[in-house]
Amino acid sequence: QVQLVESGGGLVQPGGSLRLTCIVSGFTSIYHGIGWFRQAPGKEREGVSCISTYTGSAFYADFVKGRFTILRDLDKNTVYLQMNSLKPDDTAVYSCAAADRCAGSEWFVPARYDYWGEGTQVTVSS
Repeated sequence: QVQLVESGGGLVQPGGSLRLTCIVSGFTSIYHGIGWFRQAPGKEREGVSCISTYTGSAFYADFVKGRFTILRDLDKNTVYLQMNSLKPDDTAVYSCAAADRCAGSEWFVPARYDYWGEGTQVTVSS
């Protein structure tokens, strides 16, 4: 059993920044991939980023490259998503999730993840 709790969402203007936090607890020893996903109303859930808590390798969707950075803090069992240059299209509920690993080109597939947080709302609007 793994628990994930997100925080840090809110309302921000276009071009602004937010940092999301994912605190991971429970039986984490076999879960080495922590992913961030997002879902906007009427749209499918899409992968944003994934980080290996074992190696530190990071993966990003094309639509966030150069704007978002995923970070890990091993001492705190915490993963962050630093979001810069936010756009209205970034508006969504952002969730973190745990998988065995960030599986190469398949890291963005939701079915690869066994545990999910309940999400935090990010709204980008002027």
